[in-house]
Amino acid sequence: MVPPRQTVNSPRAAALRAALLALPLALTACGGRTALDRLFGPVPEMRGNRVDPEVLREITPGVQTRADVQALLGSPSATSTFENDRWYYISAVSRTRIGRVPGVSDQRVVEIVFNPAGVVQGVRELGPQDGRDVQVVERTTPVPGNDRTFLQALFGNIGRLGPSGAGGATGPGVGPTSGN
Repeated sequence: MVPPRQTVNSPRAAALRAALLALPLALTACGGRTALDRLFGPVPEMRGNRVDPEVLREITPGVQTRADVQALLGSPSATSTFENDRWYYISAVSRTRIGRVPGVSDQRVVEIVFNPAGVVQGVRELGPQDGRDVQVVERTTPVPGNDRTFLQALFGNIGRLGPSGAGGATGPGVGPTSGN
């Protein structure tokens, strides 16, 4: 005969259960999701070329040249497409979460504009309000050839044996009359 199950109702066990139940609530209350993210969340990854604001203040329009800017900030992340008159330094902090879309936080874009002589004309930091939506064109380029179904592609080569295939060897000196 099995003895009846005994429950522990001591004050110490009740306090332990209450603390375990209150722990997630306390972590969330301390700082929202950031407290939980700091303990259990993904590690933030720095991407791009982060420009230090103090170093950026050293660039004076009308004085520094492209060589001076490159010596201070390093190579740009991107340049303007058709002329080399704008340099962009792009950086962001990203966090990749399992099963979620990667999140980007603290994105910074610094634009440096040069005049035709290569002297700095302007420096500014771009924000989300400076971005523009891009309309994606959903077209496909036609490919010459057959549009075959899955079954045609799967069974299409049955019966076709190439020169090196089993039983399909052809050519001089091969066959029953070759004397081999």
